[in-house]
Amino acid sequence: MVAQSETVTAFAGLRPSTAARRDGLETLTLRSEILSNNPLGDPCERDHPIYLPPDYQAGAAHYPVLYCLAAYTNAGPGQVAWRNHGETLPQRLDRLIGCGDMAPVIVVFPDCYTSLGGNQYVNSSAMGNYADFLLRELIPAVDARYRTRPTAAGRGVFGKSSGGFGALHLVMRHPGYFAAAASHAGDCGFDRVYVRDFPPCCDVLARFDGDLVAFVKAFWRKQRPGHADFHAMMTLCLAASYSPAPGRALNLELPFDLETCLLDQRVWSRWLTFDPVCGVDAAKQALQDLAGLWIDAGSRDQYFIHYGTRELHARLDEAGIMHHFEEFDGSHSGIDWRYDHSLPWLVSQLELASR
Repeated sequence: MVAQSETVTAFAGLRPSTAARRDGLETLTLRSEILSNNPLGDPCERDHPIYLPPDYQAGAAHYPVLYCLAAYTNAGPGQVAWRNHGETLPQRLDRLIGCGDMAPVIVVFPDCYTSLGGNQYVNSSAMGNYADFLLRELIPAVDARYRTRPTAAGRGVFGKSSGGFGALHLVMRHPGYFAAAASHAGDCGFDRVYVRDFPPCCDVLARFDGDLVAFVKAFWRKQRPGHADFHAMMTLCLAASYSPAPGRALNLELPFDLETCLLDQRVWSRWLTFDPVCGVDAAKQALQDLAGLWIDAGSRDQYFIHYGTRELHARLDEAGIMHHFEEFDGSHSGIDWRYDHSLPWLVSQLELASR
């Protein structure tokens, strides 16, 4: 008979350790004046996880800071949560720093979640001025509490999907806060990414006779929202971000007619002003001033973001803007592994910028 201790030994190591460093995460609780009385009634006091590198507590050094913007449906606390498979982002950072692939860095995980299921990190009269919150409140609060390098040369911003779009938006439209950015499958090429979701959105909203508020209330009370429900909610979030309209339902305008699904060119043109592909010329100086810009997308992205990313890459080339571009074998899902490539590069660019 095999002893129980021998059995335990035989099966040890089936699953890699998921133990996290106890002093690796802190929480910065911040009450925002900018987000107080926001139109959706979302909390203005939030908990923002802060990753501290392994040598932070024992030393006196000042560190570069990366701001990690969550994808749609997620937020800062969700980005550092336990995972059943693979690494959490703090564990990934520990590994990259521990093996010498990346210099020590502080990473901020902002909580910008909204009642419309996520955020695009823009200023909006329909959702709140989240860009201003990040730049004018969260950054100063982090710099005041932690040993950061409190200048643009010491800061980078990154994310995937909506978070990747947010990173591009902040460096293109709000220069002077970050010296480097990385966008993984960030929303761009809006005409190829968003328009296909408009007919299903019309179908979902038709069940509520076009009542946007009734749909949102029903969504949050539904035990099993479907794929179409999530995409309809995302479309409302995008409209609140790109085409706010105070006084209308949810203070937004949709870029299509709910009856015929015909594109409303007046509203759609407002959306296109946020498309990174369309914004390169206006943001040329801001992009040229960056110490590093990384963009990538999977060649099988199910939202077809690789097409817009290719066009963005071409326009950056035409404008003479230095950047790093990759198209990898993958889809829109399960792309955290790309951080192994972009984050060391991003931090190295900040190190160069800080010299």
